Amino acid sequence: MQSSGTGPNGLEPGGGDPGGMGLREAMRTSGAERTFTEEPVPDEVLARVLDDARFAPSGANAQPWTVIVLRDPEIRRGVRELSVLGWREYRAQVKAGLRPFAPGPDGRWHGPGVDLAEAAATPRPMTFIDNLDRAPVLLVLCARLTALAVADVDLDRQSIVGGGSVYPFAQNVLLAARAEGLGGVLTTFLVRREPAAAKLLAIPADHAIAGVIALGYPQRRATRLTRRPVEEFARLDTFDGPAFPGPASRGTTL
Repeated sequence: MQSSGTGPNGLEPGGGDPGGMGLREAMRTSGAERTFTEEPVPDEVLARVLDDARFAPSGANAQPWTVIVLRDPEIRRGVRELSVLGWREYRAQVKAGLRPFAPGPDGRWHGPGVDLAEAAATPRPMTFIDNLDRAPVLLVLCARLTALAVADVDLDRQSIVGGGSVYPFAQNVLLAARAEGLGGVLTTFLVRREPAAAKLLAIPADHAIAGVIALGYPQRRATRLTRRPVEEFARLDTFDGPAFPGPASRGTTL
């Protein structure tokens, strides 16, 4: 019988299971890690990460994800080169004071505010992306489109709902990796060149690339993450309602 005060997987809310860190610690220390040591990640460690991550929720339990573990050096270089082009487009928009690829205030995409062809042809050094193929673990996360219940498909704004059955799995990968002493990050620059990437990786037409996850043993782990407090993003009853106070406002700390 499950003991009092523990979750169904045996994790204590503020503590942890005897063999690893607690859920709360993993959530609070899993920032984006982009610099790794050269130490390889054993296959058995990656297998455990994916084995834990697979319990992520998805609509109708469709589990629409496929993970491509990249090992071939040529394929890795191809993914890096395509991702670099997406990064250049992204960075050019940031330099212009724009939020890259963001819809307007009406929720619709109105086209890029910069010349994307020129941006893609303009080198913009970035250590992580320029060396993406050297990450100890490189995963391409794919989603089976026919398995996604995209409830906002006919709304007059940019769709977002379909990712709800895919990205919880991606977050589970990062949390499971953290529990193994790894660090990682999810990037989406490759999506900017999805047709070429799909050809390179033999991804079928009814699947889409949801992102690339890089994992490895971090060179230096961030010990203090900066995030908005609860009262800045939680509201009561309506979007413009009063703030829902976080633990600090209630005189408690976590």
